[in-house]
Amino acid sequence: MSDFVRTELINRYRRLLAGDDISKDQLILDIFNFQSKNNPVYKKFINYLGINPCEIININQIPFLPTSLYKNHKIITGEWSHEKIFESSSTTGMVPSTNYVRDLQFYLNNSIYCFEEIFEQVNDFCFYALLPSYLERNSSSLVYMVDYFIKKSGCGGFYKKNYKKLLEDIKSYKGKRQKILIGVTFALIEMAENFQENLHDVIIMETGGMKGRGKELYRDEVHGILKRGFNLSAVFSEYGMTELLSQCYSTGEGIFRLPVGMDILITDIYDPFSVLTNGKQGKINIIDIANIDTCSFIATDDLGIKYKDNKFKVLGRTDESDVRGCNLLFY
Repeated sequence: MSDFVRTELINRYRRLLAGDDISKDQLILDIFNFQSKNNPVYKKFINYLGINPCEIININQIPFLPTSLYKNHKIITGEWSHEKIFESSSTTGMVPSTNYVRDLQFYLNNSIYCFEEIFEQVNDFCFYALLPSYLERNSSSLVYMVDYFIKKSGCGGFYKKNYKKLLEDIKSYKGKRQKILIGVTFALIEMAENFQENLHDVIIMETGGMKGRGKELYRDEVHGILKRGFNLSAVFSEYGMTELLSQCYSTGEGIFRLPVGMDILITDIYDPFSVLTNGKQGKINIIDIANIDTCSFIATDDLGIKYKDNKFKVLGRTDESDVRGCNLLFY
């Protein structure tokens, strides 16, 4: 029975992405009902809070699972064998978060949906990836995503820390595709400070991540360094995490746009059940519909503000949270 419900939910999600007349809120509530019954960790968490799932009739009432539980628990809905395990980057002594992926191709296809909803078709880009610390692992969801983009477009490649070769390849490309450089923050800064190059025709997209290499910087400081170093008018950003199958993107000023398959609720820092109105600062709680096989309701340790038109800004992290390898900046 649970597999039948899962298939039906996935089909409705795909119809939502296709622009069909699907009630997004009802789909979210149906996913909550499915996961509250079939996800052992989430079910136990809800019971611990004293919440009756049958009384949840509005998405603002849904409890969100803390990301910290992904460090020591296998969080899945139903019974199935995983095809891949994604792990978060972590510094020495920290326990990484793990996300069990039932269908790797589903994740990759969903990443394409998220990207193309904000930008043009993947085939319109040439992707250059500067992700040295992530390439050292075989468990980075970011590496799998970018690798899929490169394969789909047939243009670009990965570079560890060979900045000179990377810059040479970017400048020598004379095709008609838009060049995009996706990089971890510390490497982009290092390259900008050591190579003053005019990359005004390249989209520079930082993914966050200083990983303890130098002092933490505000996002405005990071973007200022990159703008000056590469002669840019704007710096783009990607917002994602190991626990999610979807991503958000910013085309400048640190303002992210939510794809149709996601939503966020901003809650009071001291009261996780108090949902704040647009424009107020609080903790970011993410609804990721694509997480049907795990948990679609994630309480992050990020602080942010939600605006109208499905946009939001990340302001920083709560003091008690672990420092994460990805999205580590104090925005």
